[in-house]
Amino acid sequence: MSNLVLPTRAIQVVNKSIHLFHHFGFHTVGIDRIVKECGIPKATFYNYFHSKERFIEICLIIQKERLKEKVVSIAEYTNHTSARDKLKALYLLHTDLDGLYYLLFKAIFEIKLSYAKAYQVAIKYRTWLINEIYNQLIKLKTDATFQDAKLFLYMIEGAIIQLLSSDGAVDRETVLDCFLNAK
Repeated sequence: MSNLVLPTRAIQVVNKSIHLFHHFGFHTVGIDRIVKECGIPKATFYNYFHSKERFIEICLIIQKERLKEKVVSIAEYTNHTSARDKLKALYLLHTDLDGLYYLLFKAIFEIKLSYAKAYQVAIKYRTWLINEIYNQLIKLKTDATFQDAKLFLYMIEGAIIQLLSSDGAVDRETVLDCFLNAK
């Protein structure tokens, strides 16, 4: 995000749009709705962002950077916390349907074919996250593998899918406890 410098008004548009994309999806929220909800002229939107694809990419970059800050905070700045507790915190952070990861997760399913560059932002985050998970798993069990880290990410994403398809009565921690107890 260091290369990405936006005026305050553009950041406000991004923040409002992240909310819209989160709740209504990338394909149902068009430029007309964004400019109407944000109270800006369409020309201003295109002056800031140039295209919907670039705009979605910027939204995902900002969301990814916000999420990375939280992950780094959990992984590196929570001294006196066990690797098990850090993994649990990472799991809960990523399985929160109102949280930062949900938009990136949603992007994986909704924009792969239509907005390939923006899609890559979500994919690169997943790769980075697998490495962060691995760094914690290796502290928990010295013979942990990258495959274990991928499995942990798949558990996160499976929990999200289950939460989306249920009536909200899902215990997110049951599968996590089984995984961690097996380690």
